[in-house]
Amino acid sequence: MSLKGFHIVFVSVSTLLCVFLALWAFVLAPEPSAVSTALGFVGVTGAILMPIYGVCFYRKITRAHI
Repeated sequence: MSLKGFHIVFVSVSTLLCVFLALWAFVLAPEPSAVSTALGFVGVTGAILMPIYGVCFYRKITRAHI
């Protein structure tokens, strides 16, 4: 698997895990606490930033012809 292919898979899986973390923290957590709320915000942040990173990486690797 090439570097580009690995990154596409890695960013996709990481984004899905961040979405699951946010859903667990805000919807499925047995008891809301400060830790679960903090993890929820980390999940939301990751779910927003990972695709942005993926697009930037894809553009850069496409320009470099790797």
